[in-house]
Amino acid sequence: MIEAWWRSLKHQWLFLHGLDSVATVRRLVTFYVDAHNRVLPHSAFRGQTPDEMYFGTADALPADVTARAAAARLARRQANRAASCVTCPSLNVAV
Repeated sequence: MIEAWWRSLKHQWLFLHGLDSVATVRRLVTFYVDAHNRVLPHSAFRGQTPDEMYFGTADALPADVTARAAAARLARRQANRAASCVTCPSLNVAV
């Protein structure tokens, strides 16, 4: 698992910046570690950040994410069913 994290650090962050000094590398690594732990949600934690998992500060988040996903699916389904164009026949019209 740590190999995957190092690969992400290198390829998704460090290699996108100029690494002209050790101080720059330290600054970039510090920023990435902070963002990874405090800001970026992880699918393995059902949308929680590592800090939220460790400190238990977002216990209701997985249920909230599940509810929002269900609401988004419903809204998308309703929008798709309401959409029509001149070429396509409406689904509501009896043939």
